[in-house]
Amino acid sequence: MTAAEIDHGSPAVPARARPAVAGARLAWLHLASRRAPAAAGLLAAISALLWASLNWHWNIAGGPSAQRVIPLTIEAGTAAVIAVSTYGPFGEPERATGRWLPWLRLAAAFLLTAAAVGALATGATGGTLPGGSLALLRNLTGMTGTGLLAAVAVGGAFGWVGPIAYLLVTEVALTWNPTTPWVWAGRPPHDVGAAICAAAVFAAGIVAITLLGERRSR
Repeated sequence: MTAAEIDHGSPAVPARARPAVAGARLAWLHLASRRAPAAAGLLAAISALLWASLNWHWNIAGGPSAQRVIPLTIEAGTAAVIAVSTYGPFGEPERATGRWLPWLRLAAAFLLTAAAVGALATGATGGTLPGGSLALLRNLTGMTGTGLLAAVAVGGAFGWVGPIAYLLVTEVALTWNPTTPWVWAGRPPHDVGAAICAAAVFAAGIVAITLLGERRSR
């Protein structure tokens, strides 16, 4: 039996399509190694949690700012999921792909962030979200940036430290109505300075994770 006879029954991939197929397979393996399917499941659960909290008007006793606490906690948890997904238990075997590794990191971070925005936007249909969709987008992207920076600094497994630390700072700041735009989660949804600060932190996190990767992989 010849090699030609063995391959006769298998579908042939056109030569021009092979790079695209190989690229798609590499991207999927990268996402799978970062447990992206599990992260997607967690994002769906978080979306349901946000929907339930808004639909049944969950609240925490306190002043007017108390109604923000539960949504902010959910947004911080979502950002933590994205940050921890940068961790790979086997390091980065994709280093063998050379120049493609930064693009894989970038694509993974953007895809999960986009999925998180979609999940929380879906969950927000359960009721009235404090600050609306603009505040949700600003808070989530900014907190995600803190998580990505934490992953670069201390490792992907501890990337959750960034969003949770920022959440604690914000909850303290909400008691005295912060004016600094760096506490963007405590500012009105149309505050341009707060949006710029959140976008800057997200951009810094994206650049850092793309070029450097999470600490354990270096």
